[in-house]
Amino acid sequence: MRRFFSGVGLVLLVVCGIILAVTFVERLPSNPTVWAALVDSWVRLMEYVPLFLPLAVFMGTLLASYNLTKSSESIIVASAGLSPYQMARPFLIGAILIGVFATTIINPYSVNMNAQDITPDHLILIDDAIWLRESSDTGYITMNAKSMHKSGDILLFDNATIYIQDKTFKLTQRVQADTITLSDAGINATNAHTWDDHGKLRIQNWHINTLLNPQTVLDRYLQPDQISFWDLPEFITKMREIGVPVRAHLVQFWTLLFLPLTMIAMATLGVAFSQTRQRRNYSFGVKFGIGILTCFAVYFLVNIFSALGATGVLPPLLAIVAPPLIIIAGAGVFITSFDTI
Repeated sequence: MRRFFSGVGLVLLVVCGIILAVTFVERLPSNPTVWAALVDSWVRLMEYVPLFLPLAVFMGTLLASYNLTKSSESIIVASAGLSPYQMARPFLIGAILIGVFATTIINPYSVNMNAQDITPDHLILIDDAIWLRESSDTGYITMNAKSMHKSGDILLFDNATIYIQDKTFKLTQRVQADTITLSDAGINATNAHTWDDHGKLRIQNWHINTLLNPQTVLDRYLQPDQISFWDLPEFITKMREIGVPVRAHLVQFWTLLFLPLTMIAMATLGVAFSQTRQRRNYSFGVKFGIGILTCFAVYFLVNIFSALGATGVLPPLLAIVAPPLIIIAGAGVFITSFDTI
């Protein structure tokens, strides 16, 4: 297990170092200081970690197995009567621990870091615009904005227009401003163009009380991967109560919940690729290259199943559980056939 964690750590160190360096150079011109660029690069890196973590587990398994074979330790262990499954037990336990850590620690940390810099890329948009709507006993408030960003506890909407209607849907006021702010105190606009129900134009500082606040807006309009694993169950329940589609959020929840199973699948695949009876001239490079290609094929398979789950072709749970089970079954059959030859 120590060698397994060393292999995974080495792969993560190399991959994370490359991504951090490239992202840092890319973000340096758009940040005021070097430290700000480094922090921005770190936030982006946390977004990429779940993407290449299964690959790191697979490569770490291969590296650990290669070191054991190179030192003849795996040959000695096999001669002592241990089956490949018994030899792979430390790899599988390590993979489970990595999956649990990624789900319970890395994902909430990454979401929390990203929540400090919300952009329209993080939101579910309709016709490339942000739409907010609130209904109350007095009428309806609808806001359309081209973009949005967060400043502290306040949301700022750019090129925004607000339509205020009564209970009969009659338009009573229209407000247009370059920037409209939403806080816990309500909606505000400076030098806003307002039109009443008679079409009279006024330019004024405008305010209205509303039930909307920055947190409810973010909770409703954030993409599934912008919500922490710990918050997803309650969020899904709330969204179901108001009739918002939650299939994509279910896919995200099941993906995070069964991430340890995915890690087990990749570790099992690594054990299958590392099976050999050669003490010398072990073709690690060839198997490593074939394994990388296989990982890309597996990544493609997982994305296909996730897309089928998000579109409703498959149940979300089945779409997430099926790929790792297929990988484990295929790798297990290969290990068994190799061991019994």
